Amino acid sequence: MYRVLIPVDTNEDRALAQADYVASLPDAAQAVEAYVLFVFTEDSDDLPQEFEKFKSASRIGSVRRAQEALEDADIEVTVLEDSGDTEDDILEAAEAYDVDSIVLGGRKRSPVGKAIFGSTTQGIILSSDRPVVVTGGDA
Repeated sequence: MYRVLIPVDTNEDRALAQADYVASLPDAAQAVEAYVLFVFTEDSDDLPQEFEKFKSASRIGSVRRAQEALEDADIEVTVLEDSGDTEDDILEAAEAYDVDSIVLGGRKRSPVGKAIFGSTTQGIILSSDRPVVVTGGDA
């Protein structure tokens, strides 16, 4: 099996582009196993404590859309979730699940935006010892 890690954020269009790319791989239905990862960051820590038990990656629209698209293509899908530092969590999941590649959904950012806010995509490309595919930004 060819294992692919698909880290998604909350953007459904990017998540679908990532899923579409994976579904387009040769013999995807028979040969590909996909892991869709959503990382809860400190932005999601603002939830009231009583809602913590409902915090689940499967409740995120982009995760559901990517999962549905992959399942429609008969690709085996596992949904993963983590919380903390997005880049580190992606690299750790890639190692833990021994994936063959990472499929990221890039977005357009100016050089200043990258310098001020950083770029998870850029960090993964530079830090990973696995092939990384960037499917592009919003349609």
